[in-house]
Amino acid sequence: MKNYVLIGAGNRGYWMYADAIANRYGDVARLAGLMDVNEKRARFVSSQLPGNIPVYTDYDRMMDETRPDCAIITTVDRFHSEYIVKTLDRGVDVISEKPLTNDAVQLRAILEAERRSGKKVTVTFNCRYMPLICRLKELMNSGVVGEVLNVHFEWMLDTVHGADYFRRWHRRQENCGGLLVHKSTHHFDIVNWLIGQDPAEVFANGALRFYGADRRPHGERCSTCPRKNTCEFAYPEENVPWVRGMYFDCEDADGYYRDRCVFDSEIDIYDTMSLAVRYKQGALMTYSLIAHSPYEGWRLCISGTKGRLEACEFDTGVQAADPCFHIKVFDRLGGAMTYDLRKAEGSHGGGDERLLRMLFRGDLPDPLGQFAGTRAGAMSILIGIAANTSIREHRPVTLDELIDPNMLES
Repeated sequence: MKNYVLIGAGNRGYWMYADAIANRYGDVARLAGLMDVNEKRARFVSSQLPGNIPVYTDYDRMMDETRPDCAIITTVDRFHSEYIVKTLDRGVDVISEKPLTNDAVQLRAILEAERRSGKKVTVTFNCRYMPLICRLKELMNSGVVGEVLNVHFEWMLDTVHGADYFRRWHRRQENCGGLLVHKSTHHFDIVNWLIGQDPAEVFANGALRFYGADRRPHGERCSTCPRKNTCEFAYPEENVPWVRGMYFDCEDADGYYRDRCVFDSEIDIYDTMSLAVRYKQGALMTYSLIAHSPYEGWRLCISGTKGRLEACEFDTGVQAADPCFHIKVFDRLGGAMTYDLRKAEGSHGGGDERLLRMLFRGDLPDPLGQFAGTRAGAMSILIGIAANTSIREHRPVTLDELIDPNMLES
């Protein structure tokens, strides 16, 4: 039985980790404490779980009193580094939500702390556990495309999911590094993992074209806006009981509003992004992310010396009705093979529960190398960090500019 503490009692911390430990993994894991800077939010989460889990607002007090084996970090992204470093220096292992951190300075601090402490950080890349992505990895490992030469990857967020990033704390670059770090860390890790190459250089463009910048008449927040009954972007979950308990009823403790307008001028993250990435082993990737698509999903094409692999997934829109995923592999002799994979149930394409089992039970083999540590976490966020620098400075940016490559070697 391992003791865990949760640092950051928001949506992801509650539903992904606290609920799982308390209700499904209690035979192997114990949640010894919940910490959040908003005590009311932490107390609400504790009230929804069995076991009367102690609530803290002071990190050191929680760590001293609970003496955990592992701390799970699910705070606002900009604070990941602070808690990861302090936890490692206490001799305690860490599970960190993605992204590992926001910028290269904080990344260096994490890598140094992990090295001097001898403890480990696990980064939770749930996409690696989705059955569709696992099948792609198996095919890539079998050599169907040969040496990888080119990758094309496009990700579309619709105006339900995509818009929500512009309501929450993610709307500020300083909090999350923008979507190129917070969201794209998943996508970059998928590619890095599938092709087995390390990114070297990034050139990027990004813009705020759809949301923000006072593009429409609006109020400060949806719940008090006179236009909320006619606005397609009005926050739809104000009266969902757990949302009200976790956010709206806790506003007086920290002033955080869950339902800010997506057209506010405060927003400084991009909603339209395009990257060109060069890998050290020679592959080139084109990547795009938009947060205002009419439907949600992605398309991935990987071309190599032997052939080409194509895959896609659609979560909303007419294309989402297909009960199966379809992977196509083309060889250079005119042949083609289609692999049909029935869609899995569960959050994030069935990836979350598989990841949780690996984290808390550890009773599954890992032949694909799904378990990820700081190196994988670093390689994914460094693409996003380099992209943000490239957009800001209008130039290609190498990863070696951001971090000494020796720090990424064990």
